[in-house]
Amino acid sequence: MAGARRFHAVFTAAADAYDAFMGRYSGPLAPLFCDFAGVDSRQRVLDVGCGPGALVTELVTRVGAENVSAVDPAAQFVEAARERNPGVDVRGASAERLPFDDLEFDASLAQLVVHFMSDPVGGLSEMRRVTRAGSVVAACVWDHAGGGGPLSPFWAAVHALDSAAEDESRFAGARSGHLTELFGEAGLREVHESSLEVGVRHPSFEAWWQPFTFGVGPAGAYLKGLDDERQVEVRARCREMLGPGPFVIEARAWAARGLV
Repeated sequence: MAGARRFHAVFTAAADAYDAFMGRYSGPLAPLFCDFAGVDSRQRVLDVGCGPGALVTELVTRVGAENVSAVDPAAQFVEAARERNPGVDVRGASAERLPFDDLEFDASLAQLVVHFMSDPVGGLSEMRRVTRAGSVVAACVWDHAGGGGPLSPFWAAVHALDSAAEDESRFAGARSGHLTELFGEAGLREVHESSLEVGVRHPSFEAWWQPFTFGVGPAGAYLKGLDDERQVEVRARCREMLGPGPFVIEARAWAARGLV
């Protein structure tokens, strides 16, 4: 049930709010993820759980809009991805029920979404179904369990004040090796897992902190659920840890790819 609540918190966010909160990290991650998945100009590619379109934009630069399809269960994200990437086939759908025929794509990618799937193995199995034999399915998830994700400083501050607070560390794919396990259960072969790292500069503490107040994702939902006094305490603890800025947040994602 906790996972379902977090899923809801992420996918009710406005596109601009999600961009400010997570897009600052998912944008620079996208080219690294595409390189890892081996995306090239000859392919027809699917982005599963596209959000407002950070990965879609990178895919368009590599293969052209006419060769990119994308799905997301949130209507506001589908609309934003369509507006930002004209010519891309963006549809409202979940990973577990992809609206495509078997063997349609040369590669299927899921960036920062496996941990929000209601059925991760089912979602990866669907990605395998719509991908051609011998082609790649790839996914990545922030290293929430190892403390290497971009939200780790926030959760470290929270846990210093509330050790029982639930974060994303137990979500699917958020620990080393778990994506490999899920890929195997989904019937993918020759699975390879690695890590992808990005560094994002924040000009000030306020620039880093403000998007947490937008209510996006588990972190935003947790913060909004606190009373004003407790929110001030979390903010103060974060600032004590990070300083006034500028500073760089180093973030690591676990990434896995396998063959159909």
